[in-house]
Amino acid sequence: MTTSPDQPVPREVKRLDTASLLALEERALGLALNQRLDPVWVEAHAASDGRHYLWPALWNSLPHRPEVPRQLRCELLIALRDGQHVMSLLDVLPEDFAPLPRVTSRDEGMCVSRLLDDSPTVWQWLSESRAQNGAPGRERA
Repeated sequence: MTTSPDQPVPREVKRLDTASLLALEERALGLALNQRLDPVWVEAHAASDGRHYLWPALWNSLPHRPEVPRQLRCELLIALRDGQHVMSLLDVLPEDFAPLPRVTSRDEGMCVSRLLDDSPTVWQWLSESRAQNGAPGRERA
């Protein structure tokens, strides 16, 4: 998938399994993309059989690193091991985004939209988890 400067953001939600999510996070880490989570954190907290979602928001580029192609900055909904959901952002290369299975049901898309609106960010979830556990330590996401 080639991207031109005026190409619209794809208007499709993609569904991911945990292995695919980890692969995208590792790719983003390897390319030092701006929006990503530590794959170790994702592996520790994402439901192993969870259904996760990517919702493209905008095109992102790194002008100071012209060798890195434009990426889709996506809202990421992660299903956690404890049944909760958290929201984050993930920069994804278009060629990694395109082959992912897309959500085809309007009902599933609406559910994802509501969960993205209502779910805490990873940072908020970590802060609340630390407060509930009385742990002053800092966990890196």
